[in-house]
Amino acid sequence: MSAPLRLTGRLAPRESWTADRCTLSKSLEVISTRSAFLILREAFYGTTRFDDFAQRVGISEPVAATRLRELVEQGLLVREDYREPGQRTRQQYRLTEKGADLFPAIAALMQWGDRWLDDRGGPLELRHRGCGKTVSVQLRCASGHHVSIDQLDVVPHDLPRATRQR
Repeated sequence: MSAPLRLTGRLAPRESWTADRCTLSKSLEVISTRSAFLILREAFYGTTRFDDFAQRVGISEPVAATRLRELVEQGLLVREDYREPGQRTRQQYRLTEKGADLFPAIAALMQWGDRWLDDRGGPLELRHRGCGKTVSVQLRCASGHHVSIDQLDVVPHDLPRATRQR
C-alpha cells in the first residue's frame, strides 16, 4: 500500500486540528444514500422522468420522490415541466452544473468498483468519443503531472473563497 498523505504546516501532527470544515463530510451529507448515487448515475445516463428513475434504480416511488426532492434542494438536479401531446403537464429532472461536476467522483467510484469488485472489470467502460480510447480518472497537479498518493502533501487552504479558482 502507498504511504498516507503527508500533512504539512499547522496540520502536522494530526492530533493538532479537527476536520470540522471537512468538505468530504459535507459532500457525503448531500449524496448520503445509495439511491441518491444511483439516481445521479441514471441522470448521467440521460434519464429524466420520475417513473424511469424509480424503475431503473429499483426503488419505490416514495423513496424516488424523496431522493429527487433532496437532489433538487441541494442544487444537483433541476425540475422542469414537460408535456407530451394530449397528456397533462409533468415534471422531468436534469443535471445542473453543480450536479454535472460530480461526474469525476462517480467515474472514480465506478473505476474503483471495476478494479476491486468485479472479476471481469465491470460491465461498462467510458470511452472518449473523439478517439475511441478508454477514459480513466487520475490525479494530476496543475502542471499536468500524474500524482500518486505518496507524492501528495495536505496543506491548509487559507485563501478566501473569492480568490480561489472554481
